[in-house]
Amino acid sequence: MAYASLAEIIDYTKEHNILFWEAVLEDDMAERKVTKEASFHQMKATWDAIRHACSHYEPKRRSSSGLVGGQGAQMEEYCRARTPLCGSFVGKVMTQALKMGESNACMKRIVAAPTAGACGVLPAALVPYYEERKEDEARILEAMYVSAGIGQVIAVRASISGAAGGCQAEIGSASAMAAGALTYLEGGNAAQICHASAMALKNLLGLVCDPVAGLVEIPCVKRNVIGAVNALSAADMALAGIESRIPPDQVIDAMKEVGDKLDASLRETGMGGLAATPAGIEIMDKLHHKTR
Repeated sequence: MAYASLAEIIDYTKEHNILFWEAVLEDDMAERKVTKEASFHQMKATWDAIRHACSHYEPKRRSSSGLVGGQGAQMEEYCRARTPLCGSFVGKVMTQALKMGESNACMKRIVAAPTAGACGVLPAALVPYYEERKEDEARILEAMYVSAGIGQVIAVRASISGAAGGCQAEIGSASAMAAGALTYLEGGNAAQICHASAMALKNLLGLVCDPVAGLVEIPCVKRNVIGAVNALSAADMALAGIESRIPPDQVIDAMKEVGDKLDASLRETGMGGLAATPAGIEIMDKLHHKTR
């Protein structure tokens, strides 16, 4: 990718009088040597895969460990029975995040956005928005280019790997991508898109990766919910004109610094944090005993 920073994308949009998503599209065309139509075709295929995964959630399906499954349906039923404290739209976002995270744990086909462990965040932001707002699909694809550009810059400047940078690099990155996409859909400009992403990432700075029993299930699935809801709040702040006092690219750099300093036990090894609690150890022992 040609862009090593979000600032470069903003400068490019100003220089060529184009939108954020168009700058990312042009870079994809140049990097992969494809036409605009071919690039859009690939993005449409990704969107179709996301929608397929969302619509084919199986409420009775459980992960092989038995730890994950059915909670997306629980949340959906709760939202039908009463108005959630967060409101009906946010309730649908939470439901979708749980469903997608569970589908990943149950080995169903999902879209890594940017990773499998964080696969529920972007779909939870975009699918309910698409369905509730009756948004044109072409604009959703444009928003996905926005999220792709943000994710690529984070990957270049820091990391999108929990093993390298903790869960802040996975759920945090996904939340930043979703915040930028939502800001675009709501009419935000390039600067607001970047500030939304920065605020979303800041809110999850330092989040550790501590999968119980080494499985991408606990607490991973529920963290997808937090990443999605966080993205909504960051987008709304940016659209209100609120800016990150720390420049977006510096926020990404800070995330890398924090990730580098995290102890190995808090970077996807399943040796620290929640994984090392008495309950976490008990779950691991039961699963290991079960597989013997």
